[in-house]
Amino acid sequence: MPAVFDGHNDALTRHDHALMVSGRSGGHLDLPRMRAGGVRGGIFAVFTPSPGGDDWELVPREDGVLEVAPALSVEHGVAAAYATTVAGRLLALERAGAVRVAREVGDLDQAPADEGPPVAVLHLEGAEAIDPELEALDLWYEAGLRSLGPVWSRPNAFGHGVPFISPSSPDTGPGLTGAGRGLVRRCAELGIMVDLSHLNEAGFWDVARLDLGPLVASHSAAHALCPASRNLTDAQIDAVGASGGLIGIVFAVAFLRSDFADDPDTPLSLVAQHARYVADRIGVAHVALGSDYDGTTIPAELGDVAGTPRLLEALRGAGFDDEDLGRIAWGNWRRVLGAWWR
Repeated sequence: MPAVFDGHNDALTRHDHALMVSGRSGGHLDLPRMRAGGVRGGIFAVFTPSPGGDDWELVPREDGVLEVAPALSVEHGVAAAYATTVAGRLLALERAGAVRVAREVGDLDQAPADEGPPVAVLHLEGAEAIDPELEALDLWYEAGLRSLGPVWSRPNAFGHGVPFISPSSPDTGPGLTGAGRGLVRRCAELGIMVDLSHLNEAGFWDVARLDLGPLVASHSAAHALCPASRNLTDAQIDAVGASGGLIGIVFAVAFLRSDFADDPDTPLSLVAQHARYVADRIGVAHVALGSDYDGTTIPAELGDVAGTPRLLEALRGAGFDDEDLGRIAWGNWRRVLGAWWR
């Protein structure tokens, strides 16, 4: 089985570093279960919840459309205080020798083959913890930040996140602000990958026009198979391929199913179906994994990160061979992160 790099999890936001090391009941990801599943690395998100919480609540509208009540904005000061606390959990894990925080490409190259701790990429999911003047960004970079999503699914100083609606296109409002374009440019200068998964379509194209690095959606799926606003249209998928980027196929059942149902009784084969769709359209070089563990409902058949071998078998059942699986599991993420970090 190839070593696996997972493009997105929310475990840091959910639990402290002690439980990450020792293991915990419930949830999807901790270090013992990563080892059991052969997951040797991943992108660990720091996410600031919206006021009142961010739990999904599907609301049927009169026209039959399903949507999640829009999230409230988070003030910069609140996000800065919260995010530094959560990021500290990852640095504590590093100090304890439980993970290796990846700051350069060589850190990614060591993890698949050796017996050491897994490699972790520090990520901000929504840049509210960064001031619009970007004075805090250099500090975050020095702390190990190497991946950033300008927005979560709510507006902030940098742009407009795409809300959760189905059926709906991702064209749900304006794109990046001036501060948002400045943030993307500065990320490229420093060597911080920019993640587009929660940007609306206008913001996606704003980043594409800047042409600063491969386009990356760390935890998304194909709109053609599930017409939710959070998924990527064929035109967006084509742009990702043309840029040399990748799409980390999300395991969130609502973004896999055509009916947008948040139902754990969803076949694991749907993850493989979305991967197959993207691969057939733009090539296996642009397909990867982006679970969203501890941030969503995943197929019960998968269970948690320890069930990763079952996912790889589902991908094999969709026609991916050993070489393909090696690229999807690790190689594509290594290539794209390396291109941004340069």
